[in-house]
Amino acid sequence: MNGEESLAARFEEHRAHLHAVAYRVLGSDTEADDAVQEAWLRVSRAGDDGVDNLGGWLTTIVGRVALNMLRARTTRREVSWDEPDLPEEPDLPAEAEDPAEAAVLSDSVGLALLVVLETLSPAERLAFVLHDMFAVPFDEIAPVVDRTPAAARQLASRARRRVRGARAD
Repeated sequence: MNGEESLAARFEEHRAHLHAVAYRVLGSDTEADDAVQEAWLRVSRAGDDGVDNLGGWLTTIVGRVALNMLRARTTRREVSWDEPDLPEEPDLPAEAEDPAEAAVLSDSVGLALLVVLETLSPAERLAFVLHDMFAVPFDEIAPVVDRTPAAARQLASRARRRVRGARAD
């Protein structure tokens, strides 16, 4: 197996995690696939020489690609034609006792979180998702959002407060 095949195999081991990060940041399956593909193109061009933590490095690349996509989205508002429209108010069952009701509840909460995440700035959204959903330390988030670790912590804190405030409404 040559160097590029080895790198491709190692990338594939991380693909599910990278897609999950991109999806939670972007809120779109199609855009998450695009972000992961763009990350692969960047990695394949750069190689992995001198990379000690491939998973962390790939997460950083996907995070930066997703951040760029979010910034581009705010400058030219795009609506994906293949993603379902978010409902105005999701129907929440009173008590989810069986698995089908639990799945409906989970989908509704997921859609509500995506609506709330849309209100955050791209940097807040990325800091919140990476730290609160994937437990990435602020020291690793800071270079991705071009801030200090303290500023990255503040971004996530501000996002957390806004998410809590939206839930209380």
